[in-house]
Amino acid sequence: MKTKITVNSNGSLKVEGEFIVVDAQGNEYNLQGREVVSFCRCGLSSNKPFCDGAHKGHFEHNAVAFDLPPRKV
Repeated sequence: MKTKITVNSNGSLKVEGEFIVVDAQGNEYNLQGREVVSFCRCGLSSNKPFCDGAHKGHFEHNAVAFDLPPRKV
């Protein structure tokens, strides 16, 4: 399955599919077999980089897709 990332309105980034997550030193997080995780975007999670729902009522972003500008060459 191709990896899918969903930007949730007023919430997390949901990642589904086959993937690994590593820290800044390249160490892999043990996801315990999960194929779906959500990443914190609000900075309030006590389980960063993963979402723990702390954003509820404290983070607003209406996720609507748009085209990025052309890549710089």
